[in-house]
Amino acid sequence: VQLQASGGGLVRAGGSMRLSCIVSGRTSRNYVMAWFRLAPGKEREFVAAISRGGTGTYARDSVKGRFTISKDNAENTVFLQMNSLKPEDTAVYLCAADSTVISSEYHRSTSYDYWGQGTEVTVSS
Repeated sequence: VQLQASGGGLVRAGGSMRLSCIVSGRTSRNYVMAWFRLAPGKEREFVAAISRGGTGTYARDSVKGRFTISKDNAENTVFLQMNSLKPEDTAVYLCAADSTVISSEYHRSTSYDYWGQGTEVTVSS
């Protein structure tokens, strides 16, 4: 499975951005997909995850109501719509996939076998 993330860039605080992660090599229908982020000086942290069928979504508290994860299994793509961005959202955003992770473990980076290269998001104040 290969993951290719895109859509990052520079945006002002309060703005919006949509990240995409294309899955190749396998159908995304078989995988739980997630977004993590890595900010300078911080550990990798969970942002959001979506179940195989796309009906279950999970997000960290600090992004609830602002970020939405979605999945288009026909296009083998997962999206992260980010609204009301804040400077503290600045990070490299990484998409991840795994076929066996259970919902109670979605937030753990060690639950995912496949990772994309990341796309950088910078939010200016």
